[in-house]
Amino acid sequence: MEFKDYYQILGVPRSADPEEIKRAYRKLARKYHPDVSKEPNAEEKFKEINEAYEVLKDPEKRKAYDALGSRWRAGEGFRPPPDWEERFGFRRGEYAGAGFSNFSEFFEALFGGFRPQGPGFRVRGEDMHATVYVDLEEARHGAVQNITLHVPQRDLASGRLVEKPKQLKVHIPAGILAGQKIRLAGQGAPGLGGGPAGDLYLEVQFKPHRWFRAEGKDVYLDLPITPWEAALGAKIQIPSIDGKVEIKIPPGSQSDQKLRLRGKGLGSPPGDQYVVLKIHTPPADTEAKKRFYQEMAAHMPMNPRQGIGE
Repeated sequence: MEFKDYYQILGVPRSADPEEIKRAYRKLARKYHPDVSKEPNAEEKFKEINEAYEVLKDPEKRKAYDALGSRWRAGEGFRPPPDWEERFGFRRGEYAGAGFSNFSEFFEALFGGFRPQGPGFRVRGEDMHATVYVDLEEARHGAVQNITLHVPQRDLASGRLVEKPKQLKVHIPAGILAGQKIRLAGQGAPGLGGGPAGDLYLEVQFKPHRWFRAEGKDVYLDLPITPWEAALGAKIQIPSIDGKVEIKIPPGSQSDQKLRLRGKGLGSPPGDQYVVLKIHTPPADTEAKKRFYQEMAAHMPMNPRQGIGE
């Protein structure tokens, strides 16, 4: 079998503290989770990351793993030391089907026979993390989504943990923002020895919108307008997350000028919607239009670059 460098897999030094290890694991788990990752080797990488974390998060397993020393290199041929069982109490073969079926031969050789000592042993299941993608309208008003995740579940026939699709009904609370998390109690990995299941944390991300973009609690809309609407002012209808609203474009408006709609954003209390004016100039694609622009230049002379480069 080949030696696995769990520190290298998580990208942390051997001196890393538990918080560093946890942060590294969460970052990589989000990157390679099969439900969201587009990496070609996401599933295999995700299993490898989980195996490394299973060892390094556990003080007893980490202590035993560190005792192997730092001379080993990833991919080298490896056999457990002959006194492994006596030194660390990981008894091979006595804990088969305990949920390590997704781990490597290397892990099984070292820890596959681990049997916790003492009566009444119960371990809470691991918390799990995934991403849920919502529309801006759902974030504004709240919604219910039916999602399918691949989560570890106990196979009743073998007793092992296997990944199975699980359907969940998720309530998206009104006012939620990108990056915030929804906690589903008891929907994480199952526990051992009758221990409770962990929790599932869903990080909210927004789907791309055809009109709006979100920045924190505020929503932005780029609004095309004509030169005469900018110069003379106008009343026009525009979309908002709550539906159509009428706004007034002030006379003399300029491109990139912002108009504010209070309370039409996201969050609780809600942010605002900003309308960013974008002046679109008609093309001079006919002789008549060219003459019209020439008349404008003659009757309304101006130098918008005055002072630039002086």
